[in-house]
Amino acid sequence: MTTTATNRAAPEATTATRITPTAGSAAATPTAATPTAGSAARVGPVPVLWLALLATPMAAGANAPVLILPDMARALGVSASTAGWLVAAYAWAMAVATPLLAGLLRRRGLRTALRSAGALLVVGTLLVATSPWLPLTLAGRATQAAGGAGLAAVAMSLAGSARRMGVISAGFGILGACGPLLGAQLAQAVSWRLSLSVSVIAILAVPAVSRYAAAPTATPTPQDRFDARGAALLAALATGLVLLPHAPGAALGVAALAAALLTLHVRRRPDGFVPAALIRKPLFLGSALLALVLSGSYFTLLFSVPRLLADRAGWDVATAGTGQLVALLTGSALSWLLATASARMSRTAVRAVLLGAGALAAATAAFADRGPLLLAATMGGVFAATGANAVLSMHAASSAPDPQRPTAIGLFALCYQLGGAFGPALATALVLAA
Repeated sequence: MTTTATNRAAPEATTATRITPTAGSAAATPTAATPTAGSAARVGPVPVLWLALLATPMAAGANAPVLILPDMARALGVSASTAGWLVAAYAWAMAVATPLLAGLLRRRGLRTALRSAGALLVVGTLLVATSPWLPLTLAGRATQAAGGAGLAAVAMSLAGSARRMGVISAGFGILGACGPLLGAQLAQAVSWRLSLSVSVIAILAVPAVSRYAAAPTATPTPQDRFDARGAALLAALATGLVLLPHAPGAALGVAALAAALLTLHVRRRPDGFVPAALIRKPLFLGSALLALVLSGSYFTLLFSVPRLLADRAGWDVATAGTGQLVALLTGSALSWLLATASARMSRTAVRAVLLGAGALAAATAAFADRGPLLLAATMGGVFAATGANAVLSMHAASSAPDPQRPTAIGLFALCYQLGGAFGPALATALVLAA
């Protein structure tokens, strides 16, 4: 494992934990930040359960609409396909907001990032809860997702080790698996608006996590001014990639233009919003791209396996849904065991396990015609994806100097979420449209 760079006295270095990798280890040990004079911050790492509460409700909120789209469409007076944009808007906002809020964390510190993300989450939830029109509801969902993405970026930046990150990642998988059923139950008992509001529970963790924050030590210098152009170009690139499955022609043009302009911009300003030194490092690139592939494979399986269970194994909807839920919960729990064991494994061994599990899951789904084997494919897919999110995020963070760690986490999370955007489109092309 590479040695961590010495923490510079830069204005961005305001996160409350620092990752200090040990030689040959895939884990990292969190060390406490030193609070500034007069700060009420506590010394020590944030308890991981607070971090899990801060980050994981977003997964339930993202998947809550899956089973209730027809109800939402009727209430808003639109078609089910039009109501589906509520899901797309959430995915888009998560992808775009994650690196932006991670940049805010890097420059302005933990408390500012927490308060900003928490405010976005609350405002978005209020819009969703009260809006009678689809456009305003879409704006609310996007604002919710931006806030949730910011809180998740903070939690990931503060995790500090693969084992602690494994708790957060497993929580993503478990709450994501429970999201559709939870959303359906809340919609039946109260309202679909309540189903779309479950992610606001994360706000309960904000005060607790904020108590561990160190106050910013300085104001950025003019030479360290915010790279607005780099941020805008990255947001445009993410927008084009997320919308690629929905409007391929226009989205591809936007993504290609944004990528070209961003490449030129990074060459002109290598220390800007997208640091050139970071994206050129093989450890960061390998970790982020592998996470994208495994995430895309998992989300393809997530949407394909229910149809395959019906077509190949003759399972009804209820049986398939229950079986898939059990498989997802089991795979998410096993991913935490991998994250815990990764401290005693080399990077090569960890990646071999993740790649092997992901490839075996995809091959099983492609050829199996029995229900248990198809569920095993789902379990393998979620195990590989959530395990990659836990362990490879720490690999990606360790490739950056301390001030750039939030940026590394944000860009890594963007790649993982792009897999979530591509997966459903692949499922539609390969299975659902057949």
